[in-house]
Order: sequence, then structure tokens, then C-alpha cells
Amino acid sequence: MSKSDREIVEVPEEVVKVLANKETFRKRLKDKSKQHVKHLIYGRTLIIVALLIIQLYLFLSMVLWIQEYSVAFFVGFLILELLAVIDIMNSNDNPSFKLAWLILVLILPVFGTALYVFVKNQFGFKVHSWRNKILKLEVKPYLKQKAEVINELKNVDNHTVGTARYVSNNCGHPIYEHTNAIYFPLGENKFQRLLVEISKAKKFIFLEYFIIKEGIMWDSILEILKKKAEEGVEVRVMYDGLCTFTDVPSDYHKKLLTYGIKAKVFAPMKPVLSTVQNNRDHRKIAVIDGKVAFTGGVNLADEYINEVNRFGHWKDAAIMLEGEAVRSFTLMFLTMWNIDEKRKEKYENYVLPSKSFRKIENDGYILPYSDCPFDEYYVAKHLYMDIINTAEKYVYVMTPYLILDNETTEALCFAAARGVEVKIILPHIPDKKYAFWLAKSYYEELLEGGVQIYEYLPGFVHAKVMISDHSKAVVGSSNLDFRSYYLHYECGVYVYNNSELHNIYDDFKVTLSRCKEVQQGDYDNEPLHVKCFGHILRLVAPLM
Repeated sequence: MSKSDREIVEVPEEVVKVLANKETFRKRLKDKSKQHVKHLIYGRTLIIVALLIIQLYLFLSMVLWIQEYSVAFFVGFLILELLAVIDIMNSNDNPSFKLAWLILVLILPVFGTALYVFVKNQFGFKVHSWRNKILKLEVKPYLKQKAEVINELKNVDNHTVGTARYVSNNCGHPIYEHTNAIYFPLGENKFQRLLVEISKAKKFIFLEYFIIKEGIMWDSILEILKKKAEEGVEVRVMYDGLCTFTDVPSDYHKKLLTYGIKAKVFAPMKPVLSTVQNNRDHRKIAVIDGKVAFTGGVNLADEYINEVNRFGHWKDAAIMLEGEAVRSFTLMFLTMWNIDEKRKEKYENYVLPSKSFRKIENDGYILPYSDCPFDEYYVAKHLYMDIINTAEKYVYVMTPYLILDNETTEALCFAAARGVEVKIILPHIPDKKYAFWLAKSYYEELLEGGVQIYEYLPGFVHAKVMISDHSKAVVGSSNLDFRSYYLHYECGVYVYNNSELHNIYDDFKVTLSRCKEVQQGDYDNEPLHVKCFGHILRLVAPLM
């Protein structure tokens, strides 16, 4: 277990038995892998990819035909291009998005303009935006901010009161006291504790993950979920539609239903060109009985617990909450679950009154948050910016990707210029080469600005953690990149003056000891193709 555990946790016998079945799960996974290859070649995945390619080809062909053979249409598109440029310049989008669109529209007038019009007029986007607003109103009565918490916090730090009000007003989640937080510096630690907690479930288990992949981790969890469902515990599992491309069969949710588990796929991949499919559920949430919740960077797949080696050692992080703040995660899950449901949820069946929680001594403040791509509030980004801009001594960051907008870059460099120690840990072995090249394109600018950059030599860093001054930290699902800031559903926990901050700080220092520092001259020695591709990709990074 994690050294951050402040209590001795008894491991139930059923968890011991499940963990003893690793070899059985490994053998089962080998058999499933053969079937999965057939699924990829002959199944629905290949059909969807083929149909999307055909649609993209037809779209491009139409654009080229208009450009080459129809002067009238071409002139019409030039007028449309001018209108698109005016619309881009007057939009409320981030300047990085505006620049990327302007480059595309001006360099490739017909294709760029057609793509811009297509993206900006997606019906599905409007439906999701409308549905999100309705669900926020439905759960609002269950997420009232306690006035006494705000009044106490005012006496400690009035700035954090403002931060709490921002989150409460824009994503609906209040700040809480009397919540126990336990930080897990590795996926293995979170996995073991998650098994313990779900094995104790009496009423319900909610799991919402970006990735679920069959293997030791998921099969172990599934064994307990099946038993809990048989006992009458309500089990709901939701995973992102991208899983059906490479990780599980397209009808896997139907298999879970046969075990008595309510299951659904968020935004299933469909053979229809749509930008809504670009908005993925990147959150990682587990809620047990409304009393315990987990979040962080750890998905339910074997690489996250180092049972398979994909990119060297996998460094991740997660956090567990026990107490009133769990209410926010319960409602986060239910709102996402109901985004495509017609029947109204009975939220009162899952939201516990304050008196239902065991008494927990006050230990600072916990502020859960969620972030939605269909509103104008970039909560994950703004919380990161708030920590950077208010830091006095240090800001330490762990992130797998570094694809920054101008505001974040300036904030990091300005903090360093103010004398704040700014350190960022990135992977040394990347999972996506293009993302790594893109991250490296920021090195020179950040290093010249006084930001210290480190690469984790043993492998891949997937943790999404920011900590400052031993007083505040964020642990969640959001990377420092455009997709997390603007395109994905995300979540996390803002921790203020909680004793677990010391364990987050210690984890950063331990991880730092296994890194190499990137020097200013190192980027100059990068291969030419890395530097060229990195800078070219920056032009369209917001649209990737």
C-alpha cells in the first residue's frame, strides 16, 4: 500500500483470492488477445474506420471539384472564406485556436473554410451543450455550498474563497471540510486500495473510466463486481467509446449486462464524420456507496499498474477521498451517465446527508471539480493557472504531455521570473512520438524563461499533478494540453492546506531523483526532423 495511507487497511479475503489469480488472468488474456485481433480485422472497428475514410475522401473530393471545375462556387467560397475569417476574429475562442484556424483557412481557402463551417455547425455539439445545462440544474440542489465553510476559509485565505466561488459558480461543485484524502504515487497502490473498497460496497459502485482494457487489473476488478451484483449491490460501469477501437469488443457493455452490471459506452464511435466524437470522456472516477471516491490519472488497464511494459516504468498518480466531498463525484458520475438518458435520475437515492459520514477531523479543504467541453468555463486550465500565478516559493508539475497555449507559457515563465522555482517532469519514453516532438518545441522558450524541465528516465509519466508551496495541489485527469483544456470531459481534486500535501510533495521529489534535467543546449542537439515537425505541429496543435 502507499506510504501515504494514514490508517491500517485490512485486505478482505475475497481480494486476496482475486489477487492470487494473476496467472489465470494472464492465460485468459492471451486467449482473448487472439480473438481481439480477429475483432479488429473483421469486426465493426474496421468497418467504422473504412466508412470514415470514405466520407473524408468524398468531402475532400467535393472540395477539390469545387475548386477546379466551378468558378462560381469557387468565388462563393472566397466570400465564405472572408466571412469565416471575420467570424474567427470575433469569436471568444482562445487566441491559439484563432491562429490555427486562420492559418488553415488562409493557406487552404476552400478546404479550410469548408472544414471550419462543418465544425462550427455540428448539431450534436448543440445537443450535448443543452443537455449538460439541464443536468447541472437537476443536481444543483444537492451541491449547495455551506456558508460556514466559506466563512471559516475567509479567515485562512480569502483568495482561495474566490477560487472556490469560481468553481462553484461555473461547474457547480462546492468546497468541503471534513474529508480525508489519501494520495497514491503509483497505479499499483490505487489498484489495491480500489479492490478493498469495492469489496466493502453495500449499496452501489460507480465506475467511469476513459480506458478499460481486459487484463489482470480489469479482470480482478470485474470478479468482485460480479459478486457484488449477485449480492444486490447496484453496479454501473461506463467507459469511453474509443475503448471499442482497440481495447474491448464493441458489444462488451452487453456482456457486462449479463453479469447484472449496468453498463454503457460514452459517445460510441460511429461511422459518421462529426466533431462531437472529438470530445471524449477522459475522466477517471470510482465511487463506492457515496462514501469513498477515487480519481487521478490511472485507467483500468495493465500498463497503469506495471503488469505490462509498454513504455518503460509507468509513473502515475491517484487520490482517494472519504467524506462529504465524495458527494460531488457521485453527482459527476450521475450527470455523465444521464447525458443520453430520457428518464430523470433519482439523485436522492445516492446522495448521502452529512450525518451519514463517519466523523472526520477537519484537515484543510477539498474542492472537487469537473470540466465540460461544451461551456465557456475552462475550469481545469484556470485552476492550474491559479496555482501558478499565486505561487510564492515553488510550482512542481507532472504531466505526460506539454502542449501549451500562450497564457500558460507566459504564466510559467513569469512565475520563474518572480523567483518561484518552477519544475516540470515529463516522460523520457513517450507513448506518442508526435506529442513528444511537440512538447520539445516548448523546451527552448521555457528554459530561457527560467523554467526547469526534467525527463523521467525509467519510462513514461502519466500522472497529472501540480503542487505549490506546501499549501495547494491538483490531482486529476487533466494534462497540460489543448485537449484537456478545451476538448475533453475532465475532473480532479483541488487540495488546500491538507496534510496529504506532504506526501504529494515527497512523491514529486522521489520522482525527480529518477529524472535527468534538460539543459538549454540539449534542444539544440535534437535531430533536425524532431525540431521541424515539432514547430510545424505547433501551428495546428489546438486542432489536433
